[in-house]
Amino acid sequence: MGFTPIWPRPLPTPLTPPAEPPLTQDSTAPAEPMLNSEQIMGLLPHRYPFALVDRVLEHEPGIRAVAIKNITLNEPQFQGHFPERPLMPGVLIVEAMAQVGGLIVKQMPDLPKGLFVFAGIDGVRFRRPVVPGDQLRISCELVSLKRKRFGKVKAEATVDGQLVCSGDLMFSMMD
Repeated sequence: MGFTPIWPRPLPTPLTPPAEPPLTQDSTAPAEPMLNSEQIMGLLPHRYPFALVDRVLEHEPGIRAVAIKNITLNEPQFQGHFPERPLMPGVLIVEAMAQVGGLIVKQMPDLPKGLFVFAGIDGVRFRRPVVPGDQLRISCELVSLKRKRFGKVKAEATVDGQLVCSGDLMFSMMD
């Protein structure tokens, strides 16, 4: 009876083409992030385990921002949500979207310094689960800012180009 080794296995072929073409001598490396993790920590008050923005890819203060959150199995929420089938809690997806929204207003020069907090959440819908290994791409756009204290952002989060969550987030500045 012969023995057939199972390793090394051939790599599976991807079902979809990669989002970005591989680098060649004629192409250039991807652009540096607009804001790295140290810069984000300088702008937002959140710290582990609630620092939910890893990198900012696009940023127009007072207008819009696009950022990413890498989802990893070693994050504390997966110990209980759910150990047999880890899913990122929807409230943390919304919190990550809110933090990206906070980055939009945080660098506006004419705003008073203070802590912006949730004031409301409208029309939030979850479209598909987010699991360890996913990269959440979060896009936010400032819709309104009233009296430099109350704001509204339109936010959406995607994974691999598929919509995961979207909605409007309202915030106000605490005294």
